[in-house]
Order: sequence, then structure tokens, then C-alpha cells
Amino acid sequence: MFKDIFSLLKRYKSIIFYLAFGGGTTIVNIIIFYICAHIIHVQTIGSTCIAWIFAVLFAYITNKIWVFESETNQVVKEFFSFLSCRFVTGIIDLVIMYIFVNIIGMNDVLVKVVSNILVIVLNYIASKFVIFNEK
Repeated sequence: MFKDIFSLLKRYKSIIFYLAFGGGTTIVNIIIFYICAHIIHVQTIGSTCIAWIFAVLFAYITNKIWVFESETNQVVKEFFSFLSCRFVTGIIDLVIMYIFVNIIGMNDVLVKVVSNILVIVLNYIASKFVIFNEK
């Protein structure tokens, strides 16, 4: 029984770690957004951008080391590839925040959480098949 469980954990390790660190990235993103928007009183777009920067740095480090265990010698190329993909999903996050918070007037933190779920899925696909794919 334990052998089967360990086999499943090993097989799905990158997904399990990605979900865990993706959750951590989301928490970093939301906390920084909340601090900027509600404590420092930076507008929605500025708060979203600042939160994105912190979240991307956290995500790159955790994805490189623990999720995909990348050992490439081309760290600069890998980082800029990661940054490019995250920039695209960052724009998606920004557009969602602008439309649903600034135009429609929905709760900013709730929209941020929902937006991050979509972003996590898109980022996993990009990371798994483009950025950290050493084939």
C-alpha cells in the first residue's frame, strides 16, 4: 500500500510541488496586492504590477529548484523565457483586474483570487512544456 502511495507521489511530484508552490506564489501575490492597495493605497493597476514582480521572483526560484529541478547552464535564457511567459499571464491578470474591478466594480481581492487560479493553470502549462522542458 505504501509502495503504491510513494509511486503515485513520485509520478506526480512536479504537479504536487507546482500546486504547493503555486499556492505560495498566489499567497505572495495576494498579500503584496493587499498591502499595496489597502495599506499603502496604490491604485489597482499599480498594486497588481508590484504584486506580480514579487510573485514572479518567488515562482521562478521555487519552480527552478523544487518543481522542475532545472539544472541548465543557461540560467539567463531560462529566466527570460520564464519572465516572458509570466509577462503574458501578468497582462491577462492585469486585464482581468481592470475589467472586473475598475469597470464592473467587483471586490478586488475576490477577483484577484479567481484571476490567480487561471494564471496558475496557464503558467504550469508554459513552465512544463516550454520553459523547463530540457528536451
